[in-house]
Amino acid sequence: MSLSNTSSMDPQPRRHVGARTPRREDSRLLRGQGSFVDDIDITGQLFMRVVRASVAHARITSIDASAARDLPGVHLVLTGEDVRELGPVRLEELGYHDLFPHLEEYSHPVLPTDRVLYVGQPVAAVIAEDPYLAEDAAELVEVDYEELPVVLDPVEAVSGGASLHVLGNEPASFVKEYGQVERAFAEAAHVVRGEFRIGRHSGIPMETRGFVVEPVPGRDQLWVWGAVHVHDCRRIMARMLGMPLTSIRMRHTDIGGNFGVRGGVFAEHLLVAHAARKLGRPVKWIEDRVEHMVAIAHAREQVHRMEGAFDAEGRLLALRDEIWHNHGAFLRQAEPLVSDITAGMVVGPYRIPAYRAELHAVITNKTPLAAYRAPGRYEGTFARERLFDLAAQEIGIDPVELRLRNVLTASDLPWEPGLEIAFEPYLFNSGDVLDHMRKALDAADYEAWREEARRLREEGRIVGNGIGLLMDKAGLGLYETADVEVDGTGRVRVLTGASSVGQGIETVLAQIVADELGVDPQDIDVMHGDTDLVPDGVGSWSSRSTVLAGGAARAAAQKALAKAVRVAGRLLEVDTTELQATSGRIEVVGKPDQYLTLAQIAERWDGWSARAVGDEPGLHASAVYLDEHMNYPYGITLVQLEIDPTTGGHTIRRFFVSTEAGKMINPLTTEGQIIGAAAQGIGGALFEEFQYDEQGQPLSTSFMDYLLPGAGEVPSVQFFVTEDAPTPDNPLGAKGLGEVGLIAVGAAVAGAIDDALGGEFRVRRIPVHPQDLFELSREAGER
Repeated sequence: MSLSNTSSMDPQPRRHVGARTPRREDSRLLRGQGSFVDDIDITGQLFMRVVRASVAHARITSIDASAARDLPGVHLVLTGEDVRELGPVRLEELGYHDLFPHLEEYSHPVLPTDRVLYVGQPVAAVIAEDPYLAEDAAELVEVDYEELPVVLDPVEAVSGGASLHVLGNEPASFVKEYGQVERAFAEAAHVVRGEFRIGRHSGIPMETRGFVVEPVPGRDQLWVWGAVHVHDCRRIMARMLGMPLTSIRMRHTDIGGNFGVRGGVFAEHLLVAHAARKLGRPVKWIEDRVEHMVAIAHAREQVHRMEGAFDAEGRLLALRDEIWHNHGAFLRQAEPLVSDITAGMVVGPYRIPAYRAELHAVITNKTPLAAYRAPGRYEGTFARERLFDLAAQEIGIDPVELRLRNVLTASDLPWEPGLEIAFEPYLFNSGDVLDHMRKALDAADYEAWREEARRLREEGRIVGNGIGLLMDKAGLGLYETADVEVDGTGRVRVLTGASSVGQGIETVLAQIVADELGVDPQDIDVMHGDTDLVPDGVGSWSSRSTVLAGGAARAAAQKALAKAVRVAGRLLEVDTTELQATSGRIEVVGKPDQYLTLAQIAERWDGWSARAVGDEPGLHASAVYLDEHMNYPYGITLVQLEIDPTTGGHTIRRFFVSTEAGKMINPLTTEGQIIGAAAQGIGGALFEEFQYDEQGQPLSTSFMDYLLPGAGEVPSVQFFVTEDAPTPDNPLGAKGLGEVGLIAVGAAVAGAIDDALGGEFRVRRIPVHPQDLFELSREAGER
């Protein structure tokens, strides 16, 4: 029964959704009262250290672990033969196994028995009494290698590089197409072509990976701390360990950053669990930063060879793209999901009558990759927006005007060209990109930016502006679960299948439930990350938490309120049509002195009272929320950048990002998400890259070599958010906003560099390092 369809359950007045409620998580975390995986210490625990491959591609000729095993205090040394029965780390099943039946052949081994395929791959594991002893013992494990040819470039891997797998170096490929592409190119007045590359970088969370597993004495059960997506992790671990699902309990910890790169199951997770189960003692593993740099899930690295067909007025007739996506040595997590999303989202917020993309998911001798904030969108947006800048130059149209002529408008909606993304038809059905773009340009006063850059260039300074348009896809992830329970003191507990990874989900869910029940968010506790409390769920990724977890929490709260009205009718001896819910209580219409609070209802509806009439005691309800369609937030990014030609240094003078939010649940957390994402986008555009030498040796294994933007490099972020087009696909009207802040940053930075250096098209690859800026400046000065 819908709350909005009965007089007894009129919607509560909205007091909290849309308010700038401070994050409830911060009070605990900022006081150092968080509980992270390294804070978990269990009596009698042992410690694991991983022996990692020192070469990029080699046959293992021998492993001698005898010296390590003989060291006092060492309890176990594991090699590939010891864990052969576990098999490789299974991929999440999202439907790709049906498309590519041999997908599991490319999944990551727990430990190898014959070959290693990247530097940093786990080769053995040592479990000892303390972490220092474990590290000392790990150094005693001797591994002999017969080195093999290395392939690092994804194009070369497909076109004739060394074969890394029996089935070849291309585990998956995608073709996305609609419309008459060949005809459009044949009839085009202008055909613009370019190759664009996105370098390999990743999320660098404050907290590295860690895992603690405690076997339950007398039972073949495991308690586990450290997983990000607890339900998926439990399912895969149970299957690989040959245990019932109910025998593994994932326990809650705080998570010091994820951004996608720590999700899923890693080989190290299985090693810790296997060792704990075998030894009957708790085992703990915390990776150091060097391990993190070579073994965490990397991201990005793609090559796009893109072509655009334009008419004489600069209107896009068709877009064609061939993409090589470097997955590294194995497939991880839910791959090839990112490849699928890349090929589907290249079109962005544009009216493109015909489109064809062919993507090669490629294996090389680099660290495996997975999703990282805005996976596929950051990469594809860079290539597409660079093509638009190149087209503007070749056709002779202002780059802003070229975009204005080609973006989607309200009259184009619903825009459903026949494209599928992650097994879901692409349907853009709420918004007006042209209207938003004009509003955003006005809000930024972009013409003043241009005039300022012209004036500064006349003074001899190297200053330019760049623009990038973005479209995200949000709300992917099947379903989400929630429970809402009110106790006899009035305290409300929300259980969610989502995970808290720094995005403020506890705050947002409390706001949503508070408005449904008419209570204060401070009276609500949000619980997550414990599979005994929440038996099923999906987790937090793909900008889905507010929409799916919020939708489930909202539905559960509505069901709990409906029960409160029903029970209050019995307790007050009135018909439910005479009752209304308001401010955390159920009262008789027109008689506000006759009421019961939710706490009173929960207290009075105890086991005896409820079961006497065949009802469930207490005041709680469960719900599962499914979203039929993803939603598509869009926006614009503007960058003004100044280059120092003597050093290759740069200063971002202005930074502006906009988005159409549909409905902001909490403007404060929205702004935080945008600013944090912008910083990561800047890192990928100008600083961060995992580089390798010709032998596949990683060159970026510390913060001395892997550059991160600090407080001095991240500018003040100006943001502009509209709520003009609530999505009809969820009852909140909200669109996912966790990734919009970085999607177009690489493109806008590249455009700003070109503009600063005289307008000639130069930047075809990101990141643009200081040395690159120095060389580009010198080349521009010589002309």
